[in-house]
Amino acid sequence: MTAPASIPLLEAELSEERALFRASVRELVRREIAPRAHEIDEASRFPREALAAMAPLGYLGIPVPEDLGGAGGDLLDYLVAMEEIAAACASTALTLAAHTSLATLPIVAFGTERQKQKHVPDLAAGRKLGAFCLTEPQSGSDAAGLRTTARRQGDRWLLSGTKLYITSGSHADTFIVAARTDASVERGARGVSAFIVERAYGGISVSRVEDKLGMRGSDTAEVVFQDCPVPAENVLGKEGEGFGLFMKILDGGRLGIGAMGIGIARASLEWAAGYARERRAFGKPIAELGAIRSKIADTALGIHAARLLVEDAARRRLAGEPHTAQAAMAKLYGSELAVRAAKDAIQILGANGYSREYPVERFYRDAKLLEIGEGTSEVLRIVIAKGVLREGA
Repeated sequence: MTAPASIPLLEAELSEERALFRASVRELVRREIAPRAHEIDEASRFPREALAAMAPLGYLGIPVPEDLGGAGGDLLDYLVAMEEIAAACASTALTLAAHTSLATLPIVAFGTERQKQKHVPDLAAGRKLGAFCLTEPQSGSDAAGLRTTARRQGDRWLLSGTKLYITSGSHADTFIVAARTDASVERGARGVSAFIVERAYGGISVSRVEDKLGMRGSDTAEVVFQDCPVPAENVLGKEGEGFGLFMKILDGGRLGIGAMGIGIARASLEWAAGYARERRAFGKPIAELGAIRSKIADTALGIHAARLLVEDAARRRLAGEPHTAQAAMAKLYGSELAVRAAKDAIQILGANGYSREYPVERFYRDAKLLEIGEGTSEVLRIVIAKGVLREGA
């Protein structure tokens, strides 16, 4: 059995230009990404071919300005692509998300003109792959507890520390790294700086690659910096003010995760609805059973709501408006929707859903990471509550 055509929700919301772009992404996904998704998951294989297919089309720099080598699209174009790619292969989508939202766009947003011209064109063109290094063995949700240090030595900084669960850590060429530059502060937001680090600088090694439940094609590594020499000019933003910068980066990254959740939920719905139409029980298609229809309706409703949440937060970000709580809402709702939709798809397919012959079990395994990475569901609820208590509902 093959998946049916995409569920046409919110089609009218897209401009003609954006609808054409989505059609081109869908064609690339159908031709280059979907056929490899199962094998990538089974073999835990990095989606190198997919990245190679996307790069010439500008997909590794969708929201990057043309004068920096990007495609010149906007955040909404990027989120459309994220949904489409995640619907076929979440591992590929996550690789693209880390590269774009967490590595490339921070340089575009916060870099000096020299930093932009030096680093962004290679990232946007796919000649280099980017990664984001914040989490450490002892600081996950408590990001302010990071212990990686940077000490000044003449015209360079020497970075030392271990970063954990780094997406594309084994393959990335360019890293955005959080390190403590003020030795007098052992923890907390003060004294943390952001650095643009190239693997070619040396002093960087991979100590472990994670064997994961899902997103198995996405490389997740422990990256060690040992006196890694970084030019002083590679401080991103102001020295000592990197923690706030990283929180702003995560606001954007959470939108990509929300879009990924929509993609996984949509794929789950397509498979569940297609199966329900064909599978017969008690003398009729199971799609006619109320219990099945209820699950399908709930997922369709969730997809519609998640798209609105993601779009609202994205438009606020594009307009330069505060959007931390809205980004948290979009990520929280989209990620939990993905888990619920995949779980319901497995239930509708029954024993077939539990079999690896069908992709819905992969959707379920992949979706779970979305509730953890870039802010757990529990932390995001805290972020949302703070926003409400500070600014009102």
